[in-house]
Amino acid sequence: MNIKEETTKMKLAAPKLAASSKEQRDQALAMIAENLEQNADRIFAANAEDMEAAAQAQIAAAVQKRLKFDEHKLQDVLGGIKQLISLPDPLHRQLLHRQLDEELTLYRISCPIGVIGVIFEARPDALVQISTLCIKSGNCAVLKGGKETARTNRVLFTLIHQSVVEAGLPADCMLQAEQHNEIDELLSCHENVDLLIPRGSNQFVQYIMNHTKIPVMGHADGICHIFVDRDYDCDKALPVITDAKTQYTAACNAVETILVDRGIAAEFLPKLKEELESHQVKIRGTREVGELIPCEVIAEDDFANEYLDLILAVKLVDGAEEAVRHINHYGSHHTDSIITENAATAAYFMEMVDSAGVYQNCSTRFADGFRYGFGAEVGISTGKIHARGPVGLEGLVTYKYKMFGSGQIVGDYASGKKQFHFKDI
Repeated sequence: MNIKEETTKMKLAAPKLAASSKEQRDQALAMIAENLEQNADRIFAANAEDMEAAAQAQIAAAVQKRLKFDEHKLQDVLGGIKQLISLPDPLHRQLLHRQLDEELTLYRISCPIGVIGVIFEARPDALVQISTLCIKSGNCAVLKGGKETARTNRVLFTLIHQSVVEAGLPADCMLQAEQHNEIDELLSCHENVDLLIPRGSNQFVQYIMNHTKIPVMGHADGICHIFVDRDYDCDKALPVITDAKTQYTAACNAVETILVDRGIAAEFLPKLKEELESHQVKIRGTREVGELIPCEVIAEDDFANEYLDLILAVKLVDGAEEAVRHINHYGSHHTDSIITENAATAAYFMEMVDSAGVYQNCSTRFADGFRYGFGAEVGISTGKIHARGPVGLEGLVTYKYKMFGSGQIVGDYASGKKQFHFKDI
């Protein structure tokens, strides 16, 4: 397959998809859900082959968990599609209506980004989430999944593309790239592809960012923190930390570091250790932490590690100000949480921490497009342009300006013959 030729076709199909109605795109989503449900056995059979191959290749257990696509994952993606259908149309929304002069009117209207390339490792459910979000937002999508789930991805894409075509949307609005060399081909298609969204390891995302002229939206790390303030509630702290570490350890929004106020360390750390040990979580801490509870002692630089494992780093700090400094220095600007009953301390923390998500008294695992009500996510962005945090529909649209006149020319305004009167309507 020639990626450049295929993305050229997509570029031509993009305006047609952008002009489609909400009803037509929602119909495509409904047909996708129906097709996936009716062909569940076919999907599971393909995934079983992928899982067997992963086991034989001795792929890490944490990664294998991401590869699995079972009934639970199917129900999750079906729930995401249902939620997407219920959401309002992100396209054709009037964002500005301004009269510049008599019979000279300006509008700002939401529209798709165009052609989006999404390159992701493992997780076949990501293919469904990405595809359906792109369809709802009117974007053409180039999808490149990992080789570990090639069989599952192939079946999923076939069912999704079939549904899109049957709903009357352009056949060239979706493309699946399967070969590894096609990644580099895609990275060179800056004339046709408007945005790249990589999902995967730090090394993988950095490679994408460093080898293309196409704008890239994504994140390279998921070093998330929870700060336990001296005004904490232990009955909230322990289950929140446990959930943030163990609910899905391999996720980028799993907590990696716990910061504890020194004033409560002696009473809290033994309780934390007991709780974490019951979930097979190993604690690594500073020498100061090691003096209060048995743990592996680590150096300051180790707080820059993303474990994605049942390992948790612990450090003591003197209050919220030091916690914020640590997070802004070592964190990945993903998601960070504070456990406190003090509203003023929480407000300070949430204002000063420079992350896409800042929480009080809840797990970092809530950083997810589906849990935000976005109908899933195409990825997480830790940057500040163009979208931030879980990227749902709003992060997949931009806008264009439309102006309607009656023969006006700029020369009349430059000479003073006419004047703007700027009136928002």
